[in-house]
Amino acid sequence: MLNPDRIRAKLQDISGSLERLNRFGTMSREAFLADEDAQDIARSRLLTAMEAALNICFHLSAKKLTRVPEGYTECFLTLGKAGLIAPSLAKRLGTMAGFRNRLVHVYWDVDYGQVYDIIIHDLKDLELFSQEVAELL
Repeated sequence: MLNPDRIRAKLQDISGSLERLNRFGTMSREAFLADEDAQDIARSRLLTAMEAALNICFHLSAKKLTRVPEGYTECFLTLGKAGLIAPSLAKRLGTMAGFRNRLVHVYWDVDYGQVYDIIIHDLKDLELFSQEVAELL
């Protein structure tokens, strides 16, 4: 059985992180890449949003599909195949999950240009995920 309170709490984590991340969307790429504090905050908030989305993903997979995927990318793809989220969204989130792994495991070599690109172009995918999950509650 789904735990709606857990899911809502994680959706709030995503929402709060996206609010903070969207502030960096008004910065030029050059200004962002010159501001280490902005980079640190963006990295942290992107990780928080991704971790919350993954937490929701694994919860939905376990409770709705009685299956626990082996990896982060696979989790989103599993939801997409099951029709719980749009398959195209699942693929994009799977790619973002791969970048999340790089932020965590290769933190000393983060491409902050790629972080900036995600802020500018891909945060909408986390918003769409949140909307689609909210409709499942």
